[in-house]
Amino acid sequence: MIQIRPISDLVTNFSDIETSLTNGEPIYLTKDGYGSMVVMSIEAFSRLTDPEEYIMDIADSAAEKTDLRLSSEDIFGKIRSKINE
Repeated sequence: MIQIRPISDLVTNFSDIETSLTNGEPIYLTKDGYGSMVVMSIEAFSRLTDPEEYIMDIADSAAEKTDLRLSSEDIFGKIRSKINE
């Protein structure tokens, strides 16, 4: 759900805004009733500006959870077999 809040909330309710950013959605801030800026988490900004780096971070995190390692021959062999079905 889109969150639109007055810019004064940035000062008065910073921790609430910071907590709200954990879902990955930005918060739109207004000043005098008009759009002023967008606040987002560093992770959301990273996905937006450098999606390849974000994907590599996900892959690194997944690799830390398992000892399974596949060679390029394994990977491309599976892809070839799917294509040739």
